[in-house]
Amino acid sequence: MTNHLYLVDGSGYIFRAYHRLPPLTNIRGEPVGAVYGYTTMLWKLVDELHKADGPTHMAVILDKSSHTFRNEMYDLYKAQRPPPPEDLVPQFPMIRDATRAFSLPCIEEEGWEADDLIASYAKAALAQGWQVTIVSSDKDLMQLIEPGLDLYDTMNNRRLGPEYVQEKFGVPPAKLGEVLALMGDSVDNVPGVPGIGPKRASDLINQFGDVEAVLAAAPGLRPSKMRDNLIEHAEMARLSRRLVELARDVPLEHPLEELTLQGIPEAPLKAFLEHHGFRSLLARLGAVADAPVAAPAADVVLPDEEPCDHDAYETVIDAATLERWIAEARHQGFIAVDTETTGKDATRAELVGVSLALAPNRACYVPVGHGGSDMFAEKPVQLDRALVLAKLKPLLEDASVLKIGHNLKYDAIILGRLGIAITPFDDTILMSFDLDAGLHGHGMDELAATHLSHTCIAYKDVAGTGKKQIGFHEVDLKAATRYAAEDADVTLRLWRRFKARLPAEGGTRVYEMVDRPLVPVIAAMESAGVKVDADALGRLSTQFAHQIADLEIEIHGLAGGPFTIGSPKQLGDVLFDRLGLKGGRKGKSGVYSTDVNEMERLAADKDQPQGAAIAKKVLDWRQLSKLKSTYTDALQAQINPATGRVHTSYSLTGAQTGRLSSTDPNLQNIPIRTEVGRQIRDAFVAEPGNVIIAADYSQIELRLAAHMADVPALREAFARGDDIHAMTATELFGEVTRDTRAQAKTINFAILYGISRWGLAGRLDVTPDEAQAMIDRYFERFPGINRYIAETLTSVREHGYTETLFGRKTHFPRIKSKVQHERQGAERAAINAPIQGTCADIIKRAMVRMPAALADAGLPEVRMLLQVHDELVFEAPDTDADKARGVIEAVMAGAAEPAVTLSVPLAVEIGVGKSWGAAH
Repeated sequence: MTNHLYLVDGSGYIFRAYHRLPPLTNIRGEPVGAVYGYTTMLWKLVDELHKADGPTHMAVILDKSSHTFRNEMYDLYKAQRPPPPEDLVPQFPMIRDATRAFSLPCIEEEGWEADDLIASYAKAALAQGWQVTIVSSDKDLMQLIEPGLDLYDTMNNRRLGPEYVQEKFGVPPAKLGEVLALMGDSVDNVPGVPGIGPKRASDLINQFGDVEAVLAAAPGLRPSKMRDNLIEHAEMARLSRRLVELARDVPLEHPLEELTLQGIPEAPLKAFLEHHGFRSLLARLGAVADAPVAAPAADVVLPDEEPCDHDAYETVIDAATLERWIAEARHQGFIAVDTETTGKDATRAELVGVSLALAPNRACYVPVGHGGSDMFAEKPVQLDRALVLAKLKPLLEDASVLKIGHNLKYDAIILGRLGIAITPFDDTILMSFDLDAGLHGHGMDELAATHLSHTCIAYKDVAGTGKKQIGFHEVDLKAATRYAAEDADVTLRLWRRFKARLPAEGGTRVYEMVDRPLVPVIAAMESAGVKVDADALGRLSTQFAHQIADLEIEIHGLAGGPFTIGSPKQLGDVLFDRLGLKGGRKGKSGVYSTDVNEMERLAADKDQPQGAAIAKKVLDWRQLSKLKSTYTDALQAQINPATGRVHTSYSLTGAQTGRLSSTDPNLQNIPIRTEVGRQIRDAFVAEPGNVIIAADYSQIELRLAAHMADVPALREAFARGDDIHAMTATELFGEVTRDTRAQAKTINFAILYGISRWGLAGRLDVTPDEAQAMIDRYFERFPGINRYIAETLTSVREHGYTETLFGRKTHFPRIKSKVQHERQGAERAAINAPIQGTCADIIKRAMVRMPAALADAGLPEVRMLLQVHDELVFEAPDTDADKARGVIEAVMAGAAEPAVTLSVPLAVEIGVGKSWGAAH
């Protein structure tokens, strides 16, 4: 058998891994995002190649240092490259450890680039008659391609040979160095010849043969800028040729015989994974970590997945085949489901197709709406949509078959509009969130990369981008099948892993009791939407426009002349250069900071009244501009013409503590207590004959703090129905005035967010020492709060996560970070997470129970429309309002029961009116 050497360009893998995953930290708070990504990518490569009997020998080649012999030739070589990201630098040694954990040689040499080492090892192996594959898609390494040597592009899963180089650069590999020398390289700072790009460079080399021949012929070329540049920059062209030439005679530190590929040895890899607490990779290895990890290690072996085979997916275009898939699903008892549509707004998009998956690589796509937008456009062979829906409806509503989706709320709305209710179901986005909130995002692409070491097909790869982008209904069926069926396939694979982890890691309770039951409730709310008064919004937009214009005149007057207020650079120059205000600070870009903190600082600066005046006006201008663009203008455009209502979209995984977030429009950011905010809420109205009911938990976070921190004084005050802020003012300041109550209110909430002395000082306009005295006095009066904070921080440092009363975990991977602001930010968030998360769990439980409670009370026409912070908003017939109030209050007040019994009552304030604003 011929030996086959694989040389992995490790540097390319490292940067791909770094940019592929979000920032992650290990159990010691060290950044390991690139380490984790690199490990999964290398594991996948080694495993796949070993199973395929491809290589016999393998090594990873890395760059030892940034200074090489090329810098001696040209001191500006790679001078423009920015330094590696700060959080990547400490990961380089760990990546070397990862490589050695696979028992692979990790080769690097001072003074040489990885490309030179690869070229030298390749030359030595070819000389002995070996086959060589370089795992990279770097253009510099394409110079090495020859009979017996190719490149393997793992990102696109393709082999690159001489035909690829010829097609891409217009020359064979042996001439590629000549082309690279003429065109130069801005990334590596290879100068080349100005004005000569890849096409012109290849034309010259094809005409004259090499760089020297081109330079010799230059004086005889017809007069042109190119001719002048070739003559003027001849020495730079010669230098560039030497810079791009790969050294092929570097001494081989590891003889070829030492590079034998043995497979993946368990012991060193297990030790490496345990050291960093990589739970999912340990489970893949079949090992359980003894060391503490970011969350309890699952004593469960996760399924070992085969790579996604897009060619195995099936396009279903006849009824018999569809019936076969349905029959298999009924027999098996579960199936993954995904929909493809014409847009992202589930309340408007049209169904284009449905994908199904029964097992890894057993997936199909059922197109129902493909074809060009033009009525005369040719449509591919596909089943009639009504027929497909009629056949799928019994399956999707069959109580004996589990449907598995990713962000199934979207699919539920799409299919719900077509008369299909998906039940029962599992949702992998929620399973991931309930297992790993705070560790990473939960989109399918990121989860596939993190848990399956798989890169999903990007939407742009099948539909294009920009002006050339087409709708999914215009994508040809082969490409559509690969993309859509992959979604169902990946969803099924993720479900197999998460389903095994949920009970082992304590995620089942919150998933089953809180999050999963909420999906159909949220889908119904989004489908219902809320009516907005377009005329009222139009009047507000006009009013805001006049106020914004007036503010601009005032700001320009204070500034001594006109400028673009929305430009941070111009505003900063006006404030700190033109007006000479003190305290300005510039960022790395050299532009003064004018963010909200800076403007609030200036607005409160009594020593600089001119700065305070202009800063206050700018803050008002910003708020009005944002409200106008985000709400009064945008809401008019977001009215669905088919329903006459606005349909916000809720994310169940948007906030790591479990709170819901909304987009298109974002209703969470409407100012709560300002007159402007009330005017906007006034535009949210009830249909004729109906009213709006707004039900709001009163001080729920403080009530939960009194229970969770066991503070008798607070518990008793809530039980008596006292004014909690007045009580706090009495405890802290000895008297209750308007000012002391306001300060007490700020302190009550700020303490629960782990606020610092400086943060509290800024909010109360006092000195840091005065703020610290207030914090100390607060903890003295309410020691349970101080004890709760200390115990929470101790626990999160030990376990890496916090828990709500319902078992929701929020992970804080940066809780032990050596970077102070990262660690302190994690600590502040961790203090509040159990309280805010429990609050979120309670309101979710109320939402889950509400539809049945209203129906049981004979109130089927009362609809829950919105959830904003601690508030639920309903629309009800006038005649049902009083009865509905009682039901809503009872459900919300008792939402924690029976799973959790609170030692404080949950108070609910309810208002009724013709608009949301009037209901407050």
